[in-house]
Amino acid sequence: MTLKNASDLLKVLDLEQIEVNIFRGHNHDIGANHVFGGQVLSQALHAATLTVPEDRIAHSMHAYFILPGDLAHPIIYMVDQVRDGGSFTTRRVKAIQHGKDIFIMAVSLQTKQEGLHHQIDMPNIVPPEELQSDEELLHQFSDRLPESFKRFLRPRPIEFRPVDPFNFILPEKQEPLRHVWFKAKGDYEGDHTIQQRLLAYASDYNLLTTAIQPHQDEIQIHQVQLASLDHAMWFHRPFVMNDWLLYEVDSPSASNARGFTRGSIFSKDGTLVASVAQEGLIRPKRK
Repeated sequence: MTLKNASDLLKVLDLEQIEVNIFRGHNHDIGANHVFGGQVLSQALHAATLTVPEDRIAHSMHAYFILPGDLAHPIIYMVDQVRDGGSFTTRRVKAIQHGKDIFIMAVSLQTKQEGLHHQIDMPNIVPPEELQSDEELLHQFSDRLPESFKRFLRPRPIEFRPVDPFNFILPEKQEPLRHVWFKAKGDYEGDHTIQQRLLAYASDYNLLTTAIQPHQDEIQIHQVQLASLDHAMWFHRPFVMNDWLLYEVDSPSASNARGFTRGSIFSKDGTLVASVAQEGLIRPKRK
């Protein structure tokens, strides 16, 4: 199924309840040979929120990817209702295929409360209206792309507009820093839980490849095996996915065949709405 907009994506990300605390989710192919990590993050978050009252809003999630997901088979999500407190609620979620755990995640949810406020400043970046989307760029330069990249030439429900679009393909050393504008395509209806599910999905793009940029004078992205190992996310403030958001991603370290990346997500008015951290496998492909 081709996902042209956020409404299409939300239909795919929806879950079927098959028992108390047990849900079934289906997959979609983004061009990889396994289930996209952002899909599992989004569906696991959805499973957790389906087991809590409406006044509980997710504020953090911490996940581990254990096995690659099989695109040909649905995923079963099992929720453990760990704690229901006065202000905070905790859930554990397991994603299962073929009788094995492929993913685990802890989610913390909170009632709305008042407290202290501060945030870092959004960088002064070229606005999205002056940039091309990565889809446009991929099609424009498709004849120069490695074959492994061409399978990603398909419509996507999230539009990404990179500020430095060629950093990830130039054969030269780059700073481990990237800025990408993104938003959901099309119109859709949804409350804060819908926004969070879409952002969790989108947050898995543009992370690990940032850790390759300082090494592109030695090796190119298509020559490297990449796989997410873990993913953590914190939701700070309200946002909407059908308006532009800025993803600022950096990679402080790479070692022992792992790359560490982190991201700050800002709304267009400069509000810091979420933070992300991820470590992933990064090693040369076997010849």
